[in-house]
Amino acid sequence: MIPQLEKLLGTPRDGALLRYSLGLEYAKAGDKDKAVQYLRDAVERDPLYSAAWKVLGKTLSESGKTEEALIVYEKGIAAAQQKGDRQAEKEMTVFAKRLRK
Repeated sequence: MIPQLEKLLGTPRDGALLRYSLGLEYAKAGDKDKAVQYLRDAVERDPLYSAAWKVLGKTLSESGKTEEALIVYEKGIAAAQQKGDRQAEKEMTVFAKRLRK
């Protein structure tokens, strides 16, 4: 799946969704650094992409980058609130709370 998605980079189909999809695939494959890179690209392209913020926070947390994950979750919560995505807001709030313990 990753090679097919990477072929779309730099094409008219390149955007936040493509970067998010690549981030998810790299996370599944165990390449957390690449996953974080693509997920950061996704939220740079669409700062209100709450799903991308959520996965980015989770990936950073799983990589042992707790402080960075907390910052990302806070930004993600703000994005979800602005977008009206209550489910993502609630999930990221719970994840952030768990990290603080």
